[in-house]
Amino acid sequence: MHSEVKPQWVTYAQAQRLVGLGRTTLWRLVSSGDVRAARVGRAVRLDRKSLEEFMERTATTVDIDGRELPSQQR
Repeated sequence: MHSEVKPQWVTYAQAQRLVGLGRTTLWRLVSSGDVRAARVGRAVRLDRKSLEEFMERTATTVDIDGRELPSQQR
């Protein structure tokens, strides 16, 4: 049985693939404090959990045309 290890801290490139956001957007989220990050030397790592929590907090429900649904229709 092969178990995949999910790192708690990810690079910007890994975070981009994980959530589909660009590096500049991720940098803004880190700068604003919405996503936690750690610097070790020149390396920066983003906290996967805080990134996933941010995406959940900001998620909205949309209809088939991409329009946001009123809260009573969610």
